[in-house]
Amino acid sequence: MKQSTTEVKWDGHWEDYEQELKLFVPNEFRFIQNLNYLSNASGECLFHIKDQRIYRAIPIGLQTPVVEIRADGDHAMIIRFLGDTKPKEKGVRSAIARYVYEWFDLDTDLTAFYELAKRDALLQRAVQEFYGLRNIGIPDLFEAISWGIIGQQINMTFAYTLKRRLVESYGRQVECDGHVYWLYPTPQDIAALRVEDLQELKMSVKKSEYLIDVARLIVEGKLCKEQLMDAGTVKAAEKMLVQIRGIGPWTANYVLMRCLRMPAAFPIDDVGLHNAIKYLLGTKEKPTKEEIIKLSAAWTNWESYATFYLWRFLY
Repeated sequence: MKQSTTEVKWDGHWEDYEQELKLFVPNEFRFIQNLNYLSNASGECLFHIKDQRIYRAIPIGLQTPVVEIRADGDHAMIIRFLGDTKPKEKGVRSAIARYVYEWFDLDTDLTAFYELAKRDALLQRAVQEFYGLRNIGIPDLFEAISWGIIGQQINMTFAYTLKRRLVESYGRQVECDGHVYWLYPTPQDIAALRVEDLQELKMSVKKSEYLIDVARLIVEGKLCKEQLMDAGTVKAAEKMLVQIRGIGPWTANYVLMRCLRMPAAFPIDDVGLHNAIKYLLGTKEKPTKEEIIKLSAAWTNWESYATFYLWRFLY
């Protein structure tokens, strides 16, 4: 790597080498833990992993750089632009750095969470086995809500199949170095569809309606991340989301957890969470909601991370 020509600093420190960007990561981060988590998403169509490197296209405005993301020791990651997709503008490279930082939730200081987890019967083992794991997110609001809706009441394998069909039918593709990279459909792409169009993908009528409705709300400016953040509390933001047809408490909290990064977001009715707790406690029956409330009493403002770490035993 040649000498840096430009260095820009923000909440997360990074260096701009034009063809490559170097992101400095927090102490409580292990690339391999996050890579292992992403590797379990075998049906994912928006990125792929090879030789412990992540490859994906990231849309920034009218540009679509294709990047390789790899570890650089314990304290940094390298983002390398592939083919001729390197952005000429420093601002676009900055946006790419910011996207990856947000994707891996590197702004969050996990020190307090790890201190809490050391004293927690359920979380103690989780942080020992998955130390350095981050709540890998879904930065785009429409994609996050869509994934929540698509995954309702079906298994993960079929959910990924539906996602791939949606992406390959209405998303955009970029070819780089002989490989095709897919981009998630925009709200504008889906808002223009009819329910029958999505039914052809084997999407249910209700899910088709929900996806189109959410896309139209975003296109019309009636739903955005800023509005949800301005709600002030996780409960207020949840209330805004559940007023939208097709979004219940689980989907709302999933979106607030994975996209808005609200630390108190808590999909308490999640089946995976129940199964993880059952596994750790060694019980025959899944815990009741009242039991989960008692078990999670000490997780205040860390419910999101606690859930994500417990999910990791299953996914």
